[in-house]
Amino acid sequence: MGGILPFVFAGAFEPSDVEAMSLACEEICAALHINGDAGARETIAARVIELGRRGERCPTALRDRVLAEENAKT
Repeated sequence: MGGILPFVFAGAFEPSDVEAMSLACEEICAALHINGDAGARETIAARVIELGRRGERCPTALRDRVLAEENAKT
């Protein structure tokens, strides 16, 4: 769960929301083969958090949305 925590403001989300976003972020980074690239991880985390702020809380939906957006770029 620690992957997204540095980018989430304390109290902005419920713990279960942070867990869902963390799972999504980790799965996205794994799918895109992003390991030690802190900048890329931060970009992914920011997008996941933005979707979370808009109300999406399902880790699968978060993952699929961000991966679809990334695939559309290529």
